[in-house]
Order: sequence, then structure tokens, then C-alpha cells
Amino acid sequence: MSNNNTMFQIQDGSRTEDVFEHYNIIVDRGQQLMRIDKYLMGKIENVSRNIIQSSIQNGNILVNGESVKNNYKVKPGDEIKIVFSTPPREVEIKPQNIPLDIVYEDADIMVVNKPAGLVVHPGYNNYDGTLLNALCYHLSKNDLSKPIVPYLVHRIDKGTSGILLIAKTELAQNRLATQFFDHTIERKYIALAWGNFTEDKGRIEGHIGRSAKDRRVMTVFPEGEYGKSAVTHYKVIERFGYITMVECQLETGRTHQIRAHMRYIGHPLFSDATYGGNKILKGTTFSKYKQFVDNCFKILPRQALHAKSLGFTHPITGEHLFFDSEIPEDMHLLMQKWRAYSANQEIS
Repeated sequence: MSNNNTMFQIQDGSRTEDVFEHYNIIVDRGQQLMRIDKYLMGKIENVSRNIIQSSIQNGNILVNGESVKNNYKVKPGDEIKIVFSTPPREVEIKPQNIPLDIVYEDADIMVVNKPAGLVVHPGYNNYDGTLLNALCYHLSKNDLSKPIVPYLVHRIDKGTSGILLIAKTELAQNRLATQFFDHTIERKYIALAWGNFTEDKGRIEGHIGRSAKDRRVMTVFPEGEYGKSAVTHYKVIERFGYITMVECQLETGRTHQIRAHMRYIGHPLFSDATYGGNKILKGTTFSKYKQFVDNCFKILPRQALHAKSLGFTHPITGEHLFFDSEIPEDMHLLMQKWRAYSANQEIS
């Protein structure tokens, strides 16, 4: 009897902020020559020599910007850049026949257009019915007795729609991780946010970390006393009076980055219950306006955020690839309603 499940090491989104851990290490001036794997064993906690050696072989550990071999000996002044997968946990992945919108696929990578409402991978209260279950079925459908599970490179929230990049091999995952670390990945999102932005474009910078009051919520720490550095660039695309459509471009990829940054500057995403955007934050006191906004919330009962495009270098061929997606129907309908409303109102 075949077993159609597989135990797979995945990143646990409830415990870690990012899919990868990044390190930059400058070798001390007084350091004696030492094999790099041995040297790193003494510098990084809870990492095995096998993981270090595997990461070196996959090009995920660079010295002065160049790949090295396991027997390379570090010397004073060397700059070592490291990308590790975050500590995994075992989760049973069941292949499930869930429809996928596959934008691109080859032997090494996949690009999918994730619908809003679909969780990326199993976790607390979402043990199946996820994108990872669907991908496992797609890759294993020729022999479901031997499930094949892809490698996650990044994530987008359950309520966010849009383009997601998946690796089919560990080597592809590692090389793509380096691109994310080097900020060479091009990622643009479309969002609808409360309020009329005073500037046509701007830059939001502030460390992001989990709130001490609610671990599900991310908070901005502008002084950098906690969390990880995060930078979001935004540009106004269209103004609807009480809400604004903006394009957001990420330098970093922190959990809930756009949602937390937008709340931080006083413009929570429309219908974002986690960050306070599911209430009327701007507008009039007229009952007709309240009814209009309530109808808008019903059209889009999630945060108004879509991962529209993604550009990167293919991890194996070196070709530059770029993928774009249409704004989903619920956001499109919402924009139509606000466009019509603002055209017929005198909004200050």
C-alpha cells in the first residue's frame, strides 16, 4: 500500500520572519589562517558542518564576492556573505489536486499567480489545502506514491494575491536566495490605502519586528532598536479622494512589510483587518457614505494588496526573466466603485 504523504522540512511562518537567514562576517585582523567550514562553525550557532559545506558547494557562501571551496582558508579582512535556510520543522505534505495558475515552469523553477485566500504552506490552523499541497500534487502526479515537494523562496500572505516564485531544486533555491539577499530581485505590488497621500512618491524606512502585544502583528521600530531593517518605496498611481492606489517596490522582504509600513505612515491598506484598515478611516459622516464603504468591504474582504510583478535572474541559465500579472477582479471592482464615487463627489 502506497503512502501518498511525505514528511517535508519547510519554513515555519509562525516562528520565523523570513525564508532565509543572512550573515555578513568580516574576519578579524588577528585571525590565523583557518579552513572556512571550521571558522564558520565557531561563528554561527546551531549550524552543522555538513550544512556549511553544502552551502559552500551551492554557492551560498561567498568570500569577497567569489565562490570558494570547502578547503579555502580565511584570512584577516575577508568579507564572508552567507545565506542559510531558516531552521525548518517537519510537516506532513499531502499532494492535493488544487487548481494552479502556472505562469511559467521549467526544470528548475516555477512562477505561479496565487489567488487571495490561499495559504502558501502548512502551518498553525492550515495543515492542508495550501499552495504547497497543490504544487506537490502537480510535481508528483505521475507517481503520487513518491511525492515531490518544491522549495520555497519567498512568501506572500494568505489574503494577498499575485506572483510567487518557486524553486524545484535546492541549488535553484540557494541561488535565488542570494538574489533576494543582494536586493537584485525586482518586486512591485499594487495596493489601495486609506487617505490622500501628500506626496506623489516616497521612501519608508523602519525596522520591522513582531509586536510584543500580539505576535501575529508586525510593528515598525523607527530607531532600529528591534526587528530587522526594512525599506519600501511607493508611488501614487491614482487618487480616489479618501483612498489612494499606490505602487510599492520592496528593497527588503519582511513579513507584512507593506502592510506594517503603510500603517506606520498613517495609510493602512483598505480592508486590512490586522492593521486597522477594515474601518472607515477617512471620509464623511453621511450614512450613504458609510453604506458605500461597507459595500466596498464586502467586495474586498481582505487587504487590498496584489503582488503584480517579479523580475529576477534565472538561477541556472543566467537569463533575466520578468513576469507581470493582471490586477484581480475583486480589486478591479473596488477601484471602479471608488473611481465612480470620487468622480461624483466634491472631496477635500
